[in-house]
Amino acid sequence: MISSKKKLSDLERAEAGLAQVSTAIKEAESKNQTLDDPEYVPKSPCYWNPSAFHRSYLEIEKHFKIYIYEDGEPPVFHYSSSEGILGIEGILIHQIEISKFRTNDPEKAHVYFLPFSVYSIVSYVYVVDSHEWGPMKNTASDYIDSISRKYTYWNRSLGSDHFMLACNDWTPEISTAVPYLYKNSIRVLCNANTSERFNPAKDASTDGTMGENNDPEVKIHEYLPKNVSYCGMIRKSKYCICPSGYEVASPRMVEALYIGCVSVLLKDHYVAPFSDVLNWKSFAVEITSNDIPNLKKILMSITHKKYNKMQRRGKKVRQHFEVNCPPKRYDVFHMILHSIWLRRLNIQVHDT
Repeated sequence: MISSKKKLSDLERAEAGLAQVSTAIKEAESKNQTLDDPEYVPKSPCYWNPSAFHRSYLEIEKHFKIYIYEDGEPPVFHYSSSEGILGIEGILIHQIEISKFRTNDPEKAHVYFLPFSVYSIVSYVYVVDSHEWGPMKNTASDYIDSISRKYTYWNRSLGSDHFMLACNDWTPEISTAVPYLYKNSIRVLCNANTSERFNPAKDASTDGTMGENNDPEVKIHEYLPKNVSYCGMIRKSKYCICPSGYEVASPRMVEALYIGCVSVLLKDHYVAPFSDVLNWKSFAVEITSNDIPNLKKILMSITHKKYNKMQRRGKKVRQHFEVNCPPKRYDVFHMILHSIWLRRLNIQVHDT
């Protein structure tokens, strides 16, 4: 007797598994379920829904698989610097490579990592002061073209189950060189600026000039005076103003969390890191540029009780921004993967 059951492909099995995970997360969210975890159980107002986040995170640890494309010998644009303000790009690319989530079987993967470093593309290709975008965009386009010809996975999903990771400010513009990369793929960006076409529905965020004034309670400097310690000033501060600077990517909010200062996020178009999980308003003050004239009034209106709660909650979420080598549970590496995981759950890929 011939069985009428159709044998499922690897992709169909993966999609069925993701559908079950989505159902389990929604159930945890609706029933406020508490799961066992020997290390950490989210229970704070810092999270939009602690139960859903915890269930989703545990499902990642059990199931999530990433395939990393190879980009030639030697892989010219694969590696990136791990130093300086943009060093997180190189650190995270390396950590994905050696993580337990990596699979060497592309048929078993949930997502596909495009491991080209924009930092390296800029370093190798850009001619200083030339203002030429063309060569950098062509490099990104050639990379994706090579992947699409060598593998079936990009064309199968039009890039929607693929992701890139970059912290260079030029990434949003360079990624537009490949329409499906810009429109469909998950872009993990430090420059999470919606005015520069960052799309929080599919993209993920990973971590103005204000004039001087004479108010002794509000210390604002374009440049710190000599012999004044930046960290020392933050430690003495109740609130730490976190403007985005020239671009929106800034470490200021994380610096404030580490030192115990309540962040004041000055943001008009910026999507704060992990904001699909973290309730930033519970541990930070959010203002726009239009609020600047009333900044002191806004901060002074916050009660001592509310301030203490915000400060305690800020200390709770610090673990989600820690860079550990090797990575530790719930740190920035795992939070970035969780952001990618959530976005993968929102799409469905079919066999060609």
